[in-house]
Amino acid sequence: MESSLRRKDRSRDPSLPKGRQVGDEALEHVAGILGSLPRRRDLLIEALHLIQDHDGHLSAANLAALAELFRLAQAEVYEVASFYHHFDVVREGETPPPPVTIRVCDGLSCEMAGAKGLIESLRAEIDPARIRVQAVPCIGGCDMAPAAQCGKRSVGRASAAALLRAAADPQEPVIPDYQGLEAYRYAGGYASLKRVLSGDISAETAIEVMSDAQLRGLGGAGFPAGRKWSLVRAENGPRLMTVNGDEGEPGTFKDRYWLEREPHRLLEGALIAAHVVGCDRIYIYMRDEYPAVREILAREIDALEAAGLLSTPMELRRGAGAYICGEESAMIESIEGKRGLPRHRPPYIAQVGLFGRPTLNHNVETLSWVADILQNGAKWFADQGQDEAHSGLRSFSVSGRVKEPGVKLAPAGIPLNTLIAEHCGGMADGHEFRAFLPGGASGGVFPASMADLPLNFGVFEPYGGFIGSHAIVILSQQDRVADAVLNTMRFFRDESCGQCTPCRSGTDKIVRLLEAGNADPALLDDLGLVMRDSSICGLGQAASNCVRHLLKYFPEETS
Repeated sequence: MESSLRRKDRSRDPSLPKGRQVGDEALEHVAGILGSLPRRRDLLIEALHLIQDHDGHLSAANLAALAELFRLAQAEVYEVASFYHHFDVVREGETPPPPVTIRVCDGLSCEMAGAKGLIESLRAEIDPARIRVQAVPCIGGCDMAPAAQCGKRSVGRASAAALLRAAADPQEPVIPDYQGLEAYRYAGGYASLKRVLSGDISAETAIEVMSDAQLRGLGGAGFPAGRKWSLVRAENGPRLMTVNGDEGEPGTFKDRYWLEREPHRLLEGALIAAHVVGCDRIYIYMRDEYPAVREILAREIDALEAAGLLSTPMELRRGAGAYICGEESAMIESIEGKRGLPRHRPPYIAQVGLFGRPTLNHNVETLSWVADILQNGAKWFADQGQDEAHSGLRSFSVSGRVKEPGVKLAPAGIPLNTLIAEHCGGMADGHEFRAFLPGGASGGVFPASMADLPLNFGVFEPYGGFIGSHAIVILSQQDRVADAVLNTMRFFRDESCGQCTPCRSGTDKIVRLLEAGNADPALLDDLGLVMRDSSICGLGQAASNCVRHLLKYFPEETS
């Protein structure tokens, strides 16, 4: 008797190849959307964005057509599309999503500002056939909590009424006033780049100045910028450069703040760094949650090229809603058009990075200081720290229970009590300072009694935390630290790329234990130890920091 598989094979039209067929109509439709976009593997995510923007989703027929146009296996295209949160993959027989999507952040700062109630009220009022409401992780609007997006339009201090009004015309972002190229040049911008290009400032001198200024990587790791330039420059060319604009750490919004105001500080710094290190091309990876920033950068890169100032070619790449792509090797995988899975190290990306080439990677804020430091000198920057032990200035993203949340430019090493009192207007009315997260969800949570410690790299590490991207979230007596910790663990569970078991299973197990409310502290501690010791990247290694501190500093909330 023939097997059912063989009977199925014999029913197939033998004139057609095996597998899902690609329709001519879908091919024509997708080709029309892509236009002149090159059919290159590394542009797969850009192509997926174009289709998603045009159709509002990714149908099975269009994914098959895209695979045909890019000469890729359909499974390869599907695995990339289904990895990223912002791609709506619609399988055969499924109903496409409604034409309008409202995304409401349920991150810690927004949860404290009433995001859960906002989501519930929206879902009670909307027509689900026309509007979809999604609870999403941090979208970089913590200073305007609760933050939301309607299509590409950001809405701060959102209410149901405001979001429903935005839903009537949600597609285009609102572009804020910002300093364009002409105004930046009038204020002295690109003078440092010209000195570097002319040889007035040599590569060796530029590296020495960055080292003497003690400029560090301000995306979280704090690696000395001058040393990084030396390491990558020492590698055989050709070399590439990446700019990490995927600030997805809950509580972090400083990159958005500066890029919506002074984008050319980043662009000039990137061009200087690329020339000094000898990079052939710059790739700026910007998170999808910042549509206004992407539009600003696209405009100003075009303006630079028209003015003859684009000394190194730049490409602007768009993320697709994956926190893990803030990790440098996962970001590189995404730029190459793949799933954002972190790479094993070594080799480090300074040796084998983007497209297999030595790669210089920097955060937005780090590069934004480069031109100023070359213009004013290393001592000018270093002396602006709190004292001799803490050099330079920092952009602190402060949110939570303070009167004036926002980005606060302050000396490195400033104590948190001073930052709150002198830069944030004090605590919000009716709130008493109880606890704080010094580095977003990853950096741990500490009692207010430790708020006299200097805010800088290396300070919180002995206590099992870190300052990371300088994302400060303030909690008061009205907040349960256990609830804040559960919020962070749900975030890590949802954002784990799933590549390694300690992170994938560990985050889920911790969430279930915390939700049950009777977790064994010894078991939680063991889970955290395994995750820290055996996870591939920083997500799994740091995810349990808040849990560890909950057990140590706030044991009354776990009994």
